[in-house]
Amino acid sequence: MSRLEAELAALADLSPAQLKEKWIGMEGASPPSVPTALLRRLLAQRLQERRHAALPALVARELVRVTSQGGAAPPPPPKVQLTPGTRLVREWNGQTVTVEVLETGFAYADRTWRSLSEIARHVTGAHWSGPRFFGLTGNG
Repeated sequence: MSRLEAELAALADLSPAQLKEKWIGMEGASPPSVPTALLRRLLAQRLQERRHAALPALVARELVRVTSQGGAAPPPPPKVQLTPGTRLVREWNGQTVTVEVLETGFAYADRTWRSLSEIARHVTGAHWSGPRFFGLTGNG
């Protein structure tokens, strides 16, 4: 067991008062007013940062920027509503994949499929998000 691993394991046995003392010894300031379990995690993070280095400045600045904007994550992109009769077309390895949206699923290759992901998996032989494969999300 490395020294860091031993220090991390020892945190589990420290009382709240000992955790606060350790924080003051490491940071030179009063610990934040947080639950004991969180203080233990913060100390573990500090120990690991000292051993492996802290976050890059760019990442730390971005985290501060995001949290200063209310802390809420950006809203997800709106879901695309597929109405029956819509055709989705995608080219994959020189093959044109055409899917028709049905009331009860999707038509492709003379079969009815339950999901676009099943079709994407059938076409590519790999696990794909069907909406991403057909370009219905902002991530593909």
